[in-house]
Amino acid sequence: MRKVVRDRLRMAAGLAVGAATAFPGVLVALVAYALPGRRTSGALVRVAALERARVARFLAGRAVPLPEASRAAGPEASRAALRDLTARWALGALGALVLLSVAVGAAYGSALVWGWAFADDLRNAGEIFGSAVGGWFLFFLGAHGVSAVADLEERLVRRTFGPGGPEALERRIEELAASRAGVVEAVHEERRRIERDLHDGVQQRLVAVGMLLGRARRSGRDDAEVRELLAQAHREARQAMSDLREVAWRVYPTVLDEAGLHAALEAVAERSPLPVRLDYRLTARPGRAAETVAYFVVSEAVTNAVKHSGARLIDIRLADSAARPGVIDVRVVDDGVGGADPAGSGLLGLARRASALDGTLRVESPAGGPTAVVAGLPCA
Repeated sequence: MRKVVRDRLRMAAGLAVGAATAFPGVLVALVAYALPGRRTSGALVRVAALERARVARFLAGRAVPLPEASRAAGPEASRAALRDLTARWALGALGALVLLSVAVGAAYGSALVWGWAFADDLRNAGEIFGSAVGGWFLFFLGAHGVSAVADLEERLVRRTFGPGGPEALERRIEELAASRAGVVEAVHEERRRIERDLHDGVQQRLVAVGMLLGRARRSGRDDAEVRELLAQAHREARQAMSDLREVAWRVYPTVLDEAGLHAALEAVAERSPLPVRLDYRLTARPGRAAETVAYFVVSEAVTNAVKHSGARLIDIRLADSAARPGVIDVRVVDDGVGGADPAGSGLLGLARRASALDGTLRVESPAGGPTAVVAGLPCA
């Protein structure tokens, strides 16, 4: 709730600044249009850059950097700035109207607190109550309008200063090439980890079983010693089978195909030595690719928390994104000591998996904790 209030206040401040600078921006655009030249074009680009900085600072609602002017110099930069400032006045006026609605709604809504001092009879009391209810309704609409206008401002910046068709296609090709290379590297890293697990765990236990059985064969007729050696060999064999199942589970859990993501995550929670709270709110089963990546994000985050964080509790939450339709939000939080390295092999591999789906993954782990691994995965 606090974060929502802070975001709305930040957006309201951005809209107030935008409303104050909209008219001067239009004047600059008109002067640059009437008197074309290097000096007026430079002023136009600088003013548009200030507006872009305002949107990035106050109004950008997602952790995605706003595009810089891809045409950094030349007439194309001036034309982009001219389009931005020309359209800005309408959004500035709309932002001012929304903020005025919020202020008027708050003023009338507060009549529930102070208006009774002026109520002489029942009729006046009814008018005060009706005005307060109408004020709160207007305040509610205005508060939601703040977010809507902020989104429009952000869209205008992205549309005006974002890359053009060929440039956008080139960037997309570069992103796909980078994500493909990241997936290949993640697969290689996973293969090396599986090899280490087999060599250091299962193989060593099987060697121990062989040595114990060899000693039992050479022990002569001491039945008690033979029984003890066979019991040790049996324990080692059982542990080797457990280790082998653990490796197979980490490669790909069959329950994910058989029962779905919810059941697979419940199994992760049950296998964890730390208490785990699972909050699963997906309304539909995601696609197989998104389901697999979501599982490995949770599994790796839980494993890291158990091994390194010193945590006492792990919270797992999956829900459909309210801001981005078709995206599932995955969040794993532990109350450990923090300091997780996003560039570590495990978390870097998860980031590459998410990137291969055009998803995002970020790690928030300040010193002293808590640590949060947050992923947004397209599920279409």
